Amino acid sequence: MPTPSAPKKGPKSRDPHWLYQESVQSPEVHFNFFDRVFRERNGRAPLSLKEDFCGTALLAAEWVQWRKENTAFGVDLDGPTLQWGRSHNLAMLTDEERARVTLKRDNVLHVTKPAVDLVVALNFSYYIFRTRDTLREYFRAARQSLVPGGVFIGDMFGGWEAQEPMVEKTRHSGFTYLWELEKYDPVTNHARFHIHFKFHDRGGIKRAFTYDWRSWTVAEIREILLEAGFNDVEIYWEGFDKRGGGNSVFRRVTTVQNSPGWVGFFAASVRKKGA
Repeated sequence: MPTPSAPKKGPKSRDPHWLYQESVQSPEVHFNFFDRVFRERNGRAPLSLKEDFCGTALLAAEWVQWRKENTAFGVDLDGPTLQWGRSHNLAMLTDEERARVTLKRDNVLHVTKPAVDLVVALNFSYYIFRTRDTLREYFRAARQSLVPGGVFIGDMFGGWEAQEPMVEKTRHSGFTYLWELEKYDPVTNHARFHIHFKFHDRGGIKRAFTYDWRSWTVAEIREILLEAGFNDVEIYWEGFDKRGGGNSVFRRVTTVQNSPGWVGFFAASVRKKGA
C-alpha cells in the first residue's frame, strides 16, 4: 500500500488513533478495488457502503468524498473510538458530506439496516469471532445488510510467518510501526497480536492496540460464507513487488502458491432475483 504522508508535528503525531490511520489504512486503494469488484457484478459504481468495525470512521469520511452521491454507514461497539472519529475525521468534512455519513454504536451482529450496495469488514476485524457459529451469524448479518446484487468484502491474511512469534517493523516519517505476533496456538488457531509505535525522536507507545484473534483459513471463510447464504464467493490475492512486499494489486484466483506472508480479499455476492 502507498506510504502514508509524514506525520504533523505536535500532539497529533503522538495520538494512537492517528498513528494507526497513517500506518494501516489506505482508503483510496480500497475504493478502487471496491469499485472494480462491484462494477464487474452490477455494471455500475457502488454508492452506499456499510463498514462494520468502522473504528475512527476514516473510511466512511473518505468514501463520501470519493463521489458526491456516496453514502456511508459505520458500525462499531467502542463509543470513545467513534467519538474520536466524529471529532477528527468527520469534522474535516463539509456539512453536506457529513450529512451523508451515519455512525452507530452497536454490535455488528445486530445491525442489518439500512440495506447497502457494499458491506466491508477490513483490517481482519472479524477475526475477533472465534467459533464457526459466531462467524456464520456475523456473515448472515452482513448478507441481510445488502441490496440484491450487493457485495460483502473482507480482507484475510496468512502464511507461515503468521504462525510464529515475530515483530515486523515498518518505518514512516517520524515514527516506526511495529506489528507483533506474541503467540499462536495451533490447536485452537488462536493468536495474540500487538501494535506498537516507536517515535524517531524518543519514546513511543507500547501495545497501543492488542488483538486476540482466531486465524481463519481461506477455505473456512469461504465455506462459512456459503453456509450463511451467499451465492458466490471469490478470492482476490495480492501480488508482490520486486522486494517481495505487497504491491496493492489484487487479482481473482482459484489456487495460489503459499508464501511466508500473504494478504487477500473475499468478495461474497447476493444474486439479483432472476439472475
